[in-house]
Amino acid sequence: MCTATGSGTAVQTLSSSQGRSMSVEAAMMEAGTSTQDALELMIQERTLSGDQDAFMVADLREVVKKHYQFQKALPNVMPFYAVKCNARKEVIATLAKLGTGFDCASKGEMELVLGLGVSPNMIIYANPCKQRSHLQYAAMKGVRMMTFDNEEELPKVAKYHPTARMLLRIQTDDSHSFGQLSSKFGATLGSCGRLLGVARDLGVAVVGVSFHVGSSSQNVPSYTQAIADARKVFQTGTELGHHMQLLDVGGGFPGTEDVQPSFEEMAAAITSALSTHFPEDLRVKFMAEPGRFYVTTAFSAALNVIAKKEVIETAGGSDCTRRRLIYYLNDGIFGSFNFLLFEENRLQPLVVKKPCGPQLLHPSTLWGQTLDGADKILDDVALPELQISDWLVFQNMGAYSVSASTTFNGFVPMPVHVLHHADACSTI
Repeated sequence: MCTATGSGTAVQTLSSSQGRSMSVEAAMMEAGTSTQDALELMIQERTLSGDQDAFMVADLREVVKKHYQFQKALPNVMPFYAVKCNARKEVIATLAKLGTGFDCASKGEMELVLGLGVSPNMIIYANPCKQRSHLQYAAMKGVRMMTFDNEEELPKVAKYHPTARMLLRIQTDDSHSFGQLSSKFGATLGSCGRLLGVARDLGVAVVGVSFHVGSSSQNVPSYTQAIADARKVFQTGTELGHHMQLLDVGGGFPGTEDVQPSFEEMAAAITSALSTHFPEDLRVKFMAEPGRFYVTTAFSAALNVIAKKEVIETAGGSDCTRRRLIYYLNDGIFGSFNFLLFEENRLQPLVVKKPCGPQLLHPSTLWGQTLDGADKILDDVALPELQISDWLVFQNMGAYSVSASTTFNGFVPMPVHVLHHADACSTI
């Protein structure tokens, strides 16, 4: 990486520093190959062949590193990876090899995980509102752990999955999260006693509590308050005859290191709250549902400039003008950048250029390839002037990208090239 500057602004560029030549296939197998190496080699190959299609590179060693980081910070909490975040088989297989559980929201996600040899005991069907056929599938396959947050779900479970082990999902304060969930899911504290009583009367076993403070949470007290609330529900459940033994603290953990509060700060607060409200003599087991934490940094995307415009802008009635450059890229909001619709934009594209010296920067807008007016990736980003067929690289693209891509306007999701998938767990 090197930095191009101009007008007091900095922009990162991606440029080859290895000075070596190898095939892309060989690069994927070489133990020392980094994501940057692979991106450079694949871009070089495409430039020579005239292939402009966007693509992703995934390094599963990043997933392994995140698992060890999670274990170190929350040693008493069992991670159940949220499959919805990134459902690539290579990711699931790597995490299964590491011994994590899996948070599934549908029959399709359960099929994927079970098909890779994961035990049904390592799956939580964490959708509080379940389609009957999906519930029946869980019963047939022996997936017993699942969540609920409403009374109407209980007769359905009693009829179609009587051996289920339920966790009551409670509401949280998710006002400091970018992806808020409590308006859709979660029982109020005031309704928990009634729900637990109905479950008892129907013979449905409730074994614990779950919550989720929202995606990309930025508020540590949301976790600590939710844990305190969960303790109250545990007490009510125990009084009503339920064997309460499991607490699921959900997800919301950040995927990168450049955010506050950090994952370690969140983990420290969670550990303290668990110790306070769930001391060891209660013999409660803890689990979590991390998603973006595991996969964000493992994926990078390379996009091609497919079209370009120049606009001369006038500032507020004055005679001052500035030159804005508008670029159209071959992926966007309806593809791998879908996550921009519901979370803060922290993207900074890397310019793939050989020169690494001072360059004049221009205010630039990056559009996706569809005909929809909402398909804007970035606005007012400072970039050196690009040409058609130039490449831009976006890092930290692993969360809610490939899993949320659509085929809108007939554009297909970009392919993913996986590094070190065979030996990811053994090379850390």
